[in-house]
Amino acid sequence: MMTKTLWEYHYAAPSSGRKLLLLDKTELVFALPLIYRMVHPESVAERAEWFQLNQSQLSYTELIANLNLLVQLRKKNQSVDVQLKLVNGQLNQYFSDLGWRMVRKELSQIKKRQKKSHIEVSKDIILRLKRYMELEGLDSFDQALDTLLSEHTAAVAALRDEQIPS
Repeated sequence: MMTKTLWEYHYAAPSSGRKLLLLDKTELVFALPLIYRMVHPESVAERAEWFQLNQSQLSYTELIANLNLLVQLRKKNQSVDVQLKLVNGQLNQYFSDLGWRMVRKELSQIKKRQKKSHIEVSKDIILRLKRYMELEGLDSFDQALDTLLSEHTAAVAALRDEQIPS
């Protein structure tokens, strides 16, 4: 049985309602692109009340590096437990209680919308995906597309970091 990791509130925990949860490894497919988008300095500037500003400036690069490592471990089908615990701790420091509530709300919406659907893809794309799956040792088209999208998201985040003046 898997236990959920609870959010550590920065202020008083609410007396009623559900307790906020940190990320679970089953949510990583949906959560990582959202987290990359939300922790970007531009998002922090737009929604300052969602972040712990004293922490945010100091830990952004470290958080991104640890998120990238989490993506790599997941891609290689290695255990993510230790890295996820580290990332969860950093997310708990990075976001305010309100900000994390908004992340969980958006994540919930993404999960609700997440249904299997059928798309038409040309045979040459299917063949390329199958070759990619063989090379990477992946079992499904879902895994292949998720891996490609996660790598793309990580690469875009890294490029943005290089472009932000220090």
